[in-house]
Amino acid sequence: MKTDISYARHLDSEDELSTYREEFYLSPDKIYFDGNSLGILSKRAKKTVEMLMESWKEYGIDGWSEGAYPWFYLSEKLGKMSAHLIGARPEEVIITGSTTTNLHQLTASFFQPRGKKTKILADELNFPSDIYALKSQLRLKGLQPEDHLIQVKSKDGNTLNTNTIIEAMSEEVAMLVLPGVLYRSGQILDMETITVEAHKRGIIVGFDLCHSIGSIPHQLSEWGVDFAFWCTYKHLNGGPGSVGGLYVNQKHFGNNPGLAGWFSSNKEKQFDMDHMLTPAESAGAYQIGTPHVLSAAPLIGSLEMFEEIGIARIRKKSLELTNYLMKLIEVELQEQGFFIANPKADELRGGHIYLEHPEAARICKALKAEGVIPDFRNPNGIRLAPVALYNTFEEIWKMVQILKTIMENKAYKNFENKRGVIA
Repeated sequence: MKTDISYARHLDSEDELSTYREEFYLSPDKIYFDGNSLGILSKRAKKTVEMLMESWKEYGIDGWSEGAYPWFYLSEKLGKMSAHLIGARPEEVIITGSTTTNLHQLTASFFQPRGKKTKILADELNFPSDIYALKSQLRLKGLQPEDHLIQVKSKDGNTLNTNTIIEAMSEEVAMLVLPGVLYRSGQILDMETITVEAHKRGIIVGFDLCHSIGSIPHQLSEWGVDFAFWCTYKHLNGGPGSVGGLYVNQKHFGNNPGLAGWFSSNKEKQFDMDHMLTPAESAGAYQIGTPHVLSAAPLIGSLEMFEEIGIARIRKKSLELTNYLMKLIEVELQEQGFFIANPKADELRGGHIYLEHPEAARICKALKAEGVIPDFRNPNGIRLAPVALYNTFEEIWKMVQILKTIMENKAYKNFENKRGVIA
C-alpha cells in the first residue's frame, strides 16, 4: 500500500461524499476523530434549531400544531426519518428520552419474570450505564442482580463470541440486552443469529444501538428484534444531550408500556383527559413525557443528510477510512508498541478503530496538544473514529504522522499517564 500523502489525496479526490464535509463546522487547526463519542455540529442542525426557536417566537403555544414541524408530532416525524437507519417500519421508531431512560422504559415493559424465567442476559463489556439500569430494574422487581443478571464473559477482554452468548441462553433467561456494536473495541455482534437463537428459547431480545446507528446498516424488523434503544449525539450528530430513540417491533403494539405517561397516549385520545390510558398503536406508546423540542431540533437537519445519502454509502466510506487507517498504523507504527484490538474483518468492525498501548492516556494528551482529538478508554485504549460525513483520508495520513513523531520523540512523556475527569 502507498503511504505517501499524495495517495491519501487521491483517495479523497474519488470520495463521492466529500461535499458533505462542507456541511459541518470544522476547526482548521484540529483533526477530529471523536465522532463516535460526540459528532460535530452541522450547518443544517444549527439551522433547524433556529427554525424551531422561531416557531416558538412566532406561534407561542400554537407551535404544537403550527409551523413546518409541529411539536406535537415531532417525535414521530424524527422516528420516520430514522427508521431506514435500523431497517424498521416508520411506526416502530420514536425519538424520545435518552439511552438510559429508554432502557428503563423497555425493561419495565418487556422484562416479565415468570416461573423459572427470572434472569436477564447481558455482557461484561457493555457500557456501564446499561448495566446500572438493568440492575436497578431487577431490584425493583425484588430480584438480586448478583443472582439474576448474567453477564457473558469475554475471552480476550475486547470481543464477544456468538456461541458463548448462545450457550448462556439458559431456560432461566427471560430477556437479553446486548450492544449492537461494542463501545470499546467496535466489534459488531451478530444480531440476527442472536435474535433467532434467543427466540427459539422464548427470550425477549433488545439491543443498544448507541455505537451502531448511523454507522452500520441494520435490519431489525426483518430479524424480528423485539426492541432497541440509542443515543443520537454520536454518529447521528444530534448535539450534546440530544434526544434518544427507541424501536419496538410492531408485534408488541397495543400493549401498555411499563412506565406510562402523558405522551404514551394515542394522539387522537390524548386531550380527552381520560384517566384510563389508551396507548398509541405504535412505538409512540413508549414515550413518557413531553418531547424535548429544542433538544430534538438539531436532528431534523442531521437526519436529512442521512436520508439523502443512505446508510449503505456511509458504511462503504466508513470501511474505506478505517481500513486505510489500520494499514497506515501497521506500516508506520509497527515499532511503537500499538496493538489493533478491534476486529479487522469488515463484517465484524463498526465505525472506529481501537488501539491498545500501555501509555494510552498520555498518548491521547499528546495528540490533543498537537491538534488531534482522539478518545481515551480506561485503562489503555485509544479510540479513533474517522467519520464518513466529515473526515478525510488526508486527515488520517496527517494524524498517523503526528502520532509517529510523538512516539519517536517520546513527547508523550511530557504528560501524566492518567485519565482526566472526563475520558
